[in-house]
Amino acid sequence: MLKYRGKLVKVFILTLVILFIAATWVQAATALYWGSKGDMVSTVQRKLKQWGYYNGAVDGVFGQGTYNAVVAFQRKNGLKADGVVGTSTANAMGITLGGTTGTSSVPASGYSNSETELLARVIHGEARGEPYVGKVAVAAVVLNRVRSASFPNTIAGVVYQSGAFDAVNDGQFWLNPDPDSWRAARDAMNGWDPTYGCVYYYNPSTATNPWIWSRQVRLTIGKHAFCI
Repeated sequence: MLKYRGKLVKVFILTLVILFIAATWVQAATALYWGSKGDMVSTVQRKLKQWGYYNGAVDGVFGQGTYNAVVAFQRKNGLKADGVVGTSTANAMGITLGGTTGTSSVPASGYSNSETELLARVIHGEARGEPYVGKVAVAAVVLNRVRSASFPNTIAGVVYQSGAFDAVNDGQFWLNPDPDSWRAARDAMNGWDPTYGCVYYYNPSTATNPWIWSRQVRLTIGKHAFCI
């Protein structure tokens, strides 16, 4: 009986150890935070350094400098400023936690697949039925906003900014993009900007916000007026 109980205790302890290891692994795979180490931290550091948030070494160690940079990035992009790179922050950075950084497959000019999909969804939701150049123009507006100091500096930050795109508000953003939308996203990411730097567009026939009419229109493509 004692031997049997001893075996049960050992099994119980072993089970607890396995559960603890599994829980630790899941946490590491789904969030990066102060004290985290590894390639994923290096990926975060490289991105933050590229965007001007981080000026430390890309050493794969999540310390004070990385924490400060993450908080600054989160504040700029309307995210919870907790210094933790969870799913929302990772998506805004264009990376996938758990081992895939989004950089192994580069569809266009260094953008990740998730960023390309976001742009394709905006195109399909906002410019479905427009001429092809009009689709590229909508994508170019998103990318021009990313480059502008007046907007969030990631594609996800721009796309999900409150009230920025009707397609996100009314759900059309979640429709599956057609091949032209994917192609237009890649063309814009590769540098084609039919708008020559515009950061706004609207449909004069349906626009109801008086403010948008105050913007300087540069050109019209299809049903959309593109402006600065």
